[in-house]
Amino acid sequence: MLITSSASLYLPPWPAIGYVPLRNDLLGNLSRMVLPTLAVSFPMIAGLSRILRSSLLEVLRLDYVRTAHAKGLAARMVLYKHALRNALIPVVTIVGVQVGYLLGGVVVIEQVFAIPGIGRLVIGAINERNYPLVQGIILVITAIFVVVNLLVDLTYVLIDPRVEYE
Repeated sequence: MLITSSASLYLPPWPAIGYVPLRNDLLGNLSRMVLPTLAVSFPMIAGLSRILRSSLLEVLRLDYVRTAHAKGLAARMVLYKHALRNALIPVVTIVGVQVGYLLGGVVVIEQVFAIPGIGRLVIGAINERNYPLVQGIILVITAIFVVVNLLVDLTYVLIDPRVEYE
């Protein structure tokens, strides 16, 4: 008997469980990845949108935005060209931190949706008491987290040229 989640009952084109390799069936793989992707991304998108909104409202009150409006620039240009770049700095910081939560959440998502991946591998290694494999997986996850945070720090220079590294 196949157990389905409630979302898949209302969204029949997206199966709730099972995995099809990408090389075997592209559309089958993509249709099975929709629900896990939504389950992982919605909580993060909600938090990021709140942070972006509050940061953007704070930046829109600054003097240089008022000056840009006074020069006669279009509101859309002021928003995208001037305000959004400075408002993205806290958002990029939060994205770097949330990668750690994402890597931890993927373990649960892979178990719920029966997707083979690093999360299921670590759970199987823990159950089998395969400690070298557990240590290796944790090392890989930690390396990914460190590299992502390095990329976040380097992204600051692209977003705001006033940021300098010594």
